[in-house]
Parts: sequence; structure tokens; C-alpha cells
Amino acid sequence: MTELSKADECFLRAAFQVAIVARDEGNLPFGCVLVDDAGVVVIEQGNLALVPVRDATAHAETVAAGRAARLYGPDELGRFTLYTSAEPCAMCAGAIYWAGIGRVVFGLTERDLKRLTGSHPDNPTMDLPCREVFASGQRSVEVVGPELVDEALQVFEGSWG
Repeated sequence: MTELSKADECFLRAAFQVAIVARDEGNLPFGCVLVDDAGVVVIEQGNLALVPVRDATAHAETVAAGRAARLYGPDELGRFTLYTSAEPCAMCAGAIYWAGIGRVVFGLTERDLKRLTGSHPDNPTMDLPCREVFASGQRSVEVVGPELVDEALQVFEGSWG
């Protein structure tokens, strides 16, 4: 496993903070930040699946990928990195792929998330690694993770009973 750069660590921790804010606002504890190739955070997005409306598709990464696709072209997004508190689910990985984001760095794996959530109805985790979803596509998406797992676990602790 490649060692994270200091910048990667900083941005991943920023995603954890966005997830904490989402949790504190009544949503599930997921968050992400999208960083351009100059190292500037261009989008911060928390989960919106519960508040303001109950929409199971409003995962942080899916919402962020949609916002990014409306703001930037695929050539730009191919040089951007999405940092996220947990491994993107299959839906989020698809959104990231279709938006054209070139790199993903995540904290907690889907498998570990599934162990935490169990059969909780608010998060029926699929346990499908995002690498498998991306590998099914026609362009590559670099994936780094899991990283800073102990810190990621703290973000999610106690959220599912």
C-alpha cells in the first residue's frame, strides 16, 4: 500500500469533518471533499439521505459527483481527487465514474461499514468494493484506501445503534 502524502491525509480528515457535520445535522455520517489538481477544495458535500428529504440516493459522493459534472469538464475532473469518509458504494462509484473524477481516496471499507451497520434499514450496505465497479468501466479511476481507518471508525461509531 502506498503511503499517503500529508496533503492526502489533510483532505481525508477534511472529509471526516464533513461527515461529522452531516451526522450532527441528522444525516448519516458520510462526507466528502473534491480537490482540484492545484490542491484546492472545490466541493464539500455531506450525506443528504435523511435530511432535508428522505432520499436514499442522496449519498455525499453521488451529490458531489453530480455537482462536479455540472461545474467542470471531464478533462478537468480526470485530474481531481475525491476524498471520502468511506469507500464509495456501487451507486456512488458509478456516479464518480460517469462524472469523470480521476482519483478516489477513502477511509473505511464497504466491508467494515457493513459490519458496523448490520442490517440497519438506513444503510443496507452492498459490500461491493469500488475497485470492482471501476474495473468494469472503460477508463481508469485510481483508488487509494482504506486509509486512516481508526479515525474513520470514530466518525461512524454509534451511528447504527
